[in-house]
Amino acid sequence: MKVFDKLTTTKLSAWVQLVKTQAKRGQVIDRIPQLALADPGWFAVHICCKSGKNISFGDTACVFPLMSVIKTFSLLYLLEHLGAETVFGWVGVAPSDAPFNSLEQLISDRGHPRNPMINSGAITLSDKLPGKDANQRTLLFCQWLNQLAGCQLSLDEVMLASVRLTRSKANEAIANYLAEAGHLENIEIALDIYEQICCISGRVEDLALLGKLLAFNNGCISTQNRQIVNAVMLTCGLYEASAEFAVRVGLPMKSGIGGGLVAIVPGEGAIACYSPALDGVGNPVAGLVFVKALAQELQLSIFS
Repeated sequence: MKVFDKLTTTKLSAWVQLVKTQAKRGQVIDRIPQLALADPGWFAVHICCKSGKNISFGDTACVFPLMSVIKTFSLLYLLEHLGAETVFGWVGVAPSDAPFNSLEQLISDRGHPRNPMINSGAITLSDKLPGKDANQRTLLFCQWLNQLAGCQLSLDEVMLASVRLTRSKANEAIANYLAEAGHLENIEIALDIYEQICCISGRVEDLALLGKLLAFNNGCISTQNRQIVNAVMLTCGLYEASAEFAVRVGLPMKSGIGGGLVAIVPGEGAIACYSPALDGVGNPVAGLVFVKALAQELQLSIFS
């Protein structure tokens, strides 16, 4: 029996009620005005199974920006196009115990981004996306994801305008330091691409379809690159909380401040959640509670 076949609507409904109460412990990010409009009580889940079965529950019509979840897929994109040796000449794979936007971490690492899942690494890799300018690079990347995963992602121009209006000073400082260290060709272009790809948006189903690319061999992605991305997600995908959830849940996961969370169940499928209320680290509270409950109930840990 496939693991997700054990799920019942009654059980899912009970978990959703549980996580909605837990979401009250979190807070919707207010630094970006457009993100601040999200209802902290929203919750959606979509599970894509290898068999082709799909399980959906909650506020599944919500459209949200992937934000940092996109870092997983920009890494995959560059691995597929340029190879691991090239990509890991630019960024490392070591976990970080500092916040995702830490300049101090980058300085202590002498300007070499510790991993692709924190802002310094993601900004560096954004600078390397193929294309003639920021707009084309974002478009080519988004088209590649939609074609491979069969999803319907698009750039949210309203969200992008809000991000640009309140550009992160921390990201500017990181980009300046990266340029001084010789890791960026053009600071403004790198930041523009980074902000654009973070505003690539979709529904929870689209995120689950993306996750499915990493769950099993589908003939589209190399086995080696899939393994690399899953490993980096497991150790770095939830920032300084990554080790805790590797132990508690045991699945590769990636979160974003927009409320998105994707968890990979190798050989089985992908779980995507949307819950905009975040904890102090920047991870979606309700999404993590849901995935943890699901993983423990169905014994999904890759270490089982």
